[in-house]
Amino acid sequence: MIANRFRRLARISAAVAVVTAVMSSAAVDAATLNVNVSARGNQRSTWQDAFDKFKKANPDVDLKVTYVTEEAYKVQMGGWLATDPPDVVSWHDGERMAYYAQRGLLDDLTPDWSKNGWSQQYASVKEASTFKGKQYAAPLGYDAYGFFYRKDLFDKAGIKSEPKTWNEFLDACKKLKASGVAPIAVAARDSWTLAAWFDYLDLRINGNAFHQQLMSGQIPYTDARVKKVYTAWKTLIDDKYFIDNALSYDLDSIAPFLVNGKAAMMLMGTFFSASIPAASKADTSFFRFPVIDPNVAMAEDGPVNVLLIPAKAKNKADAHRLLAFMEKPEINADLAHGWGQLPSNSQSAEPEDPISKVGFTILANTKGGIAQFYDRDMTKEMADEGMKAMQQFYSDPSQLDSILARLETTRKRIYKQ
Repeated sequence: MIANRFRRLARISAAVAVVTAVMSSAAVDAATLNVNVSARGNQRSTWQDAFDKFKKANPDVDLKVTYVTEEAYKVQMGGWLATDPPDVVSWHDGERMAYYAQRGLLDDLTPDWSKNGWSQQYASVKEASTFKGKQYAAPLGYDAYGFFYRKDLFDKAGIKSEPKTWNEFLDACKKLKASGVAPIAVAARDSWTLAAWFDYLDLRINGNAFHQQLMSGQIPYTDARVKKVYTAWKTLIDDKYFIDNALSYDLDSIAPFLVNGKAAMMLMGTFFSASIPAASKADTSFFRFPVIDPNVAMAEDGPVNVLLIPAKAKNKADAHRLLAFMEKPEINADLAHGWGQLPSNSQSAEPEDPISKVGFTILANTKGGIAQFYDRDMTKEMADEGMKAMQQFYSDPSQLDSILARLETTRKRIYKQ
């Protein structure tokens, strides 16, 4: 009887072991992803369409996707990577990628770049995906930045053509304001939208070489060239060319200003075209940030979105399979099209969207360099302080000198200079 009992226990133990092994295998076999999405446009459905295509081509892979809103994603990203990360995360190239690579939190994708031919297909964004000679990111779409504008409101205000110089831009703002329309919409509650203004004013006034030195902490914020950037910006604020109460609006709530004709222009990336209703697209176009100093080579912001594999990912085999699929020229093009972005794969078809076509031409003809964007080119702590200062400046431009002095103190502390 005792022997029978032991035999039953042995069978039960064996069964439990099998179930445990199966459950463990299933847990590993499920490739998990965290991706950041916005409520605007069709970002989520574009992601999902690509994932559905992957699952159809790879029926043996169980894909589990978690969609997280943008601002929450930024806060949680570091915690995921350091503790119990998913197998793949979406993120940004440049300094934002390098920040985690430097801390050993990302898987080295250099073999993937070599094996899959990415060095040729993604040559234009390889540098932004590299840290200390190794590639850690798989590029997706990228954006050109410029001014979305309402052609009908320009016509009504008597503006005959897109502004190509700063004086023409200021004249357009003056005419728009006189016609009863706010010249510029800005979602200042999202501080990064203000950073786009700083980037472009600095790139046009001081050039990309200076801009990158400032981003890397080599230039004092009390430098007269930095103040010159803010002074040009202050003119627009003082002349009330921006919408009222801009600090109350985030990007998800700003589209109606253009759609309803309450504002005529907005500095934003080409991805924003996905937020414009089809009925309004005929009245909306896009132009390059104007020349301020003709002696300064024209540089642009062209931030790249990417996929990363965390160093602590559990299912790296399927994670690498997923990245190889997502980097195919046709998938890269589909994602870019759905997001209103530009494909970063040189073998992808050019965008069909009229605004994306303009952005594609702008970046293709840029001679002064392509920056990744303020908070992607800079150490995160300094970028956070800098963007907070921009909101303070926007709220009260008269505090400029004290704001720059405080930023300089922060720069010295962070960069130990």
